[in-house]
Amino acid sequence: MNDTSRPKAATLKDLAREAGVSLTSASYAINGTGSVGPKTRAHILDVAKRIGFRLNLNARAMKAGRSGMLALIIPDLGNPFFAALVQAVFREARGAGYQIYMMNTEGSEALEAEALATAAGLRVDGVVWFSIRDKDTSAGVLANIPTVVLDRAIPGYDTVTIDYVAAGRMAGQYLWDHGHRRIGIIAGPLDITAMRDRCAGVESIFAGRGEIVFNLENAFSTDLEPGVKAALAARRATAIFAAADLIAIGAMRHVQDQGMVVPRELSIIGFDDIDLAGLTQPPLTTIELPIEEIARNAVSTLVARIGGKDRDTVKTVLGTTVIRRASVTDLRA
Repeated sequence: MNDTSRPKAATLKDLAREAGVSLTSASYAINGTGSVGPKTRAHILDVAKRIGFRLNLNARAMKAGRSGMLALIIPDLGNPFFAALVQAVFREARGAGYQIYMMNTEGSEALEAEALATAAGLRVDGVVWFSIRDKDTSAGVLANIPTVVLDRAIPGYDTVTIDYVAAGRMAGQYLWDHGHRRIGIIAGPLDITAMRDRCAGVESIFAGRGEIVFNLENAFSTDLEPGVKAALAARRATAIFAAADLIAIGAMRHVQDQGMVVPRELSIIGFDDIDLAGLTQPPLTTIELPIEEIARNAVSTLVARIGGKDRDTVKTVLGTTVIRRASVTDLRA
């Protein structure tokens, strides 16, 4: 009978023997630590590739008393922004030697609390948490687990966020510099500090010198509330600040269905720079959220905390920029 069993994976001892080096040198080369010359390290890594040696991250983590796993908690995988963020966090975590257990809370606080309890039960080394709101739903289960909160104002945790007031001002100034003096604002859910801040930034640009024709709230969705549709139909604003790209895309689609030409009759600027923003007709001008930078800072902050650095909570505030496309016209021309 033929032996159809799976070939045994190459071990560190196999690697040392094949490379003609000590077990210690093989370990140093693979882990990027210790004292080993660059040529010897390159030779060992070449041999590792040839014999199919792969570092067992789980075994290494268990030896260090860790799981080698991080939890990623997000509120809405159906939103393209979060899908892109998940990919970025996965890449950063892999680069740091961690696997990711991802949970989607679907905008439910009950599911969020359950997800956090599950993460604690899995004994993950750390948690990257994009909370639904500025609310701690953990019920204390994260007390001894390094945690980084993204984009939300929840005291007691390391945080990575954006200067949303400055970002909103950037959007407002862009519209002002293009000759717009009467604008409408379509906010996302206003129970989130980041949302209130970005809208406040826009408002500050027009305060006392322009007119905010309407300031309304909408879900993070392309589906618009009746009040928003009515405000758009009135055609009093020359430009719209939509505080999320999904809302901007919904607004663009709606006014185009009503026969309006974007940007000639109505300019629209969004916020997030999701992939779909470049695919609308016309392509959407928007404020970029630096997803790769958010993920990089979140994982590096978490790894430092897991490494035992005793420090006060860290708040990392990132900047952003305008992505100029074709959905805003210049009224000065």
